[in-house]
Amino acid sequence: MSESKSSDSPSLPNASNSYIISKRKNSWPFTLLITALVPVVAATILYQLDTFDPAPLPPGELSRHVIEAPVRNSRMLEGSELVGVGHLAGPEDIAYDPSAGVFYTGCADGWINRVTVNDSVVHKWINTGGRPLGIAVGRNNELIVADAAKGLLNVTAEGVVELLTDEAEGQKFRMTDGVDVAENGMIYFTDASYKYSLSEFIWEFLEGKPHGRLMSYDPATRRTKVLVRNLYFANGVAVSPDQNYVIFCETPVRRCRKYIIQGKEKGKVDKFIEYLPGMPDNIRYDGEGNYWIAFPTAHTFSWDLAFRYPIIRKGIAIMERYVGRPNMEKNGGVLAVDLVGKPTAYYYDPGLLLLTTGIKIGDHLYCGSLFSPYIIRLNLKQYPAT
Repeated sequence: MSESKSSDSPSLPNASNSYIISKRKNSWPFTLLITALVPVVAATILYQLDTFDPAPLPPGELSRHVIEAPVRNSRMLEGSELVGVGHLAGPEDIAYDPSAGVFYTGCADGWINRVTVNDSVVHKWINTGGRPLGIAVGRNNELIVADAAKGLLNVTAEGVVELLTDEAEGQKFRMTDGVDVAENGMIYFTDASYKYSLSEFIWEFLEGKPHGRLMSYDPATRRTKVLVRNLYFANGVAVSPDQNYVIFCETPVRRCRKYIIQGKEKGKVDKFIEYLPGMPDNIRYDGEGNYWIAFPTAHTFSWDLAFRYPIIRKGIAIMERYVGRPNMEKNGGVLAVDLVGKPTAYYYDPGLLLLTTGIKIGDHLYCGSLFSPYIIRLNLKQYPAT
């Protein structure tokens, strides 16, 4: 009898199987190469075909230097309260009326809301039909509103909305932004961009061209005058307490400058504060010797690279258009500076993004945001910068 082979004995691969295995092994590098090259080639073709053409920022507008405040609170959300939760849709700016004990804020749904300071009750007041951003209390109990969609508005104490102006030098406003009123009634305001609307604001940053303007409006003559042109996203506005100059913010270049409005140097533009630790939005004077400058984001490495290299901004633009822009923001906050532009205190938090305004009322710091459904309130005595 002959012995039978066990059924589970290993069998040697035949020549055909060896060829197939060898062929598969040899094809792996080619498959990996194709897998890696396809998205690269597609991205290159997309980059070449996309017509968006970012401009290089002048070297003088770029700096990695960041000024520091002597004291800071890097966890300002700890201890903060939320005001008007669910009743305030993106309260972008805040204007305080001490005579009435209320503050006003404009929201994304078009409503200007009135909030009582003592009990934080929100009252819907008037709807502009647009998107109110900057807001200021006038000299006759009226409210002056920089509405991104409508232009510069006057809202009477009775709630009547009147358009003051929506163009200058034949150029329509696309993003009416910051506003303040001088003691003589002159209104100073910004158009962040005459090219892009609020919903397109990211393209103003990515393009890197100065489309912003600082302007004045005289209620007596109803004349709109362009004071400063070619600004990089002209944002918040604040008239100095001595009425000698107007401070205005330029967001992407991290600075606030001042325009002299009276005296021998009237019409001159001078620096107020540079190398800010974040991109400035609104600026508010508290009546106690400090301006409060809000930052939607701190100065980040990713934004620094983007501003330095147009090729990076074009890549971000393509992502924004097709898949969504990566998160490049962090540490929103508020910087307090004195009357000569020297930092006094810095409040921020890693959990804060797109903070757009900060104003001190009594012992509290109130902060608005472009998208949050509430206002943040922090007791500065209980949670000071140290």
